[in-house]
Formats: sequence, C-alpha cells, structure tokens
Amino acid sequence: MAFKEKLSVLEKYTALVEDRVITPNKAIGFGLKINQDGVKRSAKTLLSYPEISMIDLVKIWPEFSEIPAEIVEQIEIDATYSAYLVRQEADIRAFRKDENLMLPSDLDYSIIGGLSNEVREKLTQARPATLGSAARLSGVTPAALNSLLRHVKRKEK
Repeated sequence: MAFKEKLSVLEKYTALVEDRVITPNKAIGFGLKINQDGVKRSAKTLLSYPEISMIDLVKIWPEFSEIPAEIVEQIEIDATYSAYLVRQEADIRAFRKDENLMLPSDLDYSIIGGLSNEVREKLTQARPATLGSAARLSGVTPAALNSLLRHVKRKEK
C-alpha cells in the first residue's frame, strides 16, 4: 500500500513540475543560466540541467516547497535521466524502422569501422540476412549495429 501511495504522490507532484513553465528571460531574472533562445521550459526540463535543483525552482514557484523531500529526490532523478530516455526511445524507434534492412550476402565485415574483432567474426560466421538478425546475435552491441547500419546505407546511396 505504501508503494501505491508514494506513486500517487509522485505522479501528482511530477504533473505540477511538468505544468510550470518559464521563459528564458524570466529564468535569467531568477539567476538561472539557460540559453536565451526564446523557448519556454518546464520546471522538469530545468531540473535536467546539472546546475539547477529544486531549491532554485522554489524561488520561482513557492508551491514546490510543499513537495516532500523523498519526492523531490525522485523528481530530480527522473528529470536528470529523462533526456537520455527520450534519446533511447528515439534510437529504438529508428532501429525498429531499420530492423528489416537487408544485409548484402557478400558483405565484407572486415572493412566496416567501429566493429570489434569479436563482432566481425560473429557476423562473418552467422551471415545474418537482416539488421534485426544481426541484433539478435550475442555480443553484437548497439554501437556495432549503428556502424553496420551506416555502412549498408552508405553503400545503398
């Protein structure tokens, strides 16, 4: 039951932090150093900046002082990693789009930069038909898949 209660409180305050936005000009007035690009940022986005904490945001939005300390900590952690998660989700969508990309049967893995010797050997032995098949080979890393994808797409052009 305590987990559900904490989750409910976390969701409530996360929504509050996501709803509060500020312009760069106003943020500068509160001493926050952000790009003067005219783009409004949410409090959660501001928390993703390493030099900005909830203490800084309470000066702008006093209601944030009501957020329990353990919830503040979780919101700050979530904000810190949110940019990475967005990027990772984009990588996943891009991979799914390219998963069925056919790999040439005569592909010379030895000329592809960014592949370790181990990965080159595995790909040469397995001769996967698609990028998705290559991804399912043990030891083939996301970085290796990116190198493989770039190489094959460059060859197509």
